[in-house]
Amino acid sequence: MAEKRRKLALGRVDDLFSTEKERTEQKQERVQEIPLTELHPFKNHPFKVVDDEAMLRTVESVSQYGILAPLIAREREEGGYELISGHRRKHAAELAGLEKLPVIVRDLDDDAATILMVDSNLQRETILPSERAWAYRLKLEAMKHQGKRTDLTSCQLGTKLRTDERVANGTNDSARTVQRFIRLTYLIPDLLELVDQKKLAFNPAVELSYLSEEQQNNFLEAMHYAQTTPSLSQSQRIKKLAADGLCTLEAMCAVMSEEKKEMMDRVTFKGDELRKYFPKSYTPKQMQETIIKLLAQWQKKKQRDMSL
Repeated sequence: MAEKRRKLALGRVDDLFSTEKERTEQKQERVQEIPLTELHPFKNHPFKVVDDEAMLRTVESVSQYGILAPLIAREREEGGYELISGHRRKHAAELAGLEKLPVIVRDLDDDAATILMVDSNLQRETILPSERAWAYRLKLEAMKHQGKRTDLTSCQLGTKLRTDERVANGTNDSARTVQRFIRLTYLIPDLLELVDQKKLAFNPAVELSYLSEEQQNNFLEAMHYAQTTPSLSQSQRIKKLAADGLCTLEAMCAVMSEEKKEMMDRVTFKGDELRKYFPKSYTPKQMQETIIKLLAQWQKKKQRDMSL
């Protein structure tokens, strides 16, 4: 009898005066109207919220129709709510002058919240390389942490996928591509920004990610000195210099100052240099075909002259 009384005392008082149906309904997800001031961004959120044309269109839609899809958040220990999905919609609502937003509040731990945050944002049409890189890294680390606790990611007997393969599931990227994107997170911010701006190609950037922070800063100087971006071959050679302990600023400047093979094999003419030799009606393709024919005739004549 005493044991029954102790078990009864452990229960919540609310449970004593509510039915099983009411307790079930309380646990079910429902949309709540929450003030914008109580919604806070996800910690280390890798996706940028910018005032571009797409945001302007979203603001117009929100002003006219409101928020059609509820945001997802979780409660914070210090009060308020941490956004998991809906950072762009929240910003658009702020610009549109809304004070409250429809939100689904879920009870999620850090790992589950991170995975949901990444998955919901990877569905966007336009994602910068840096955003995808950090999203994959955060999701990978969360999944690995889950694996340590619940053995979700072990590869015993080959019956379960590697973590990077699980991260790749549901995306258009392979596990190998996921690994290469994650390498970008080891670039210094200035180099990663160049990748986002398409001033530094993806594959060379991956190779440069193996350099130390000091070496990467020196590489930036070498790149500015040579006034050019690295080819894949140049990046691989600089990576090899770093592995051999020979990656000095002078060595990188020497590599970056070399004329690239594709430039050495290319002959270019400005249009105005050639136009004076052709009728105005000629297209660039017709000009190219005529030049090739004339060169072929010149080569035949040269061979005849040499045979005399």
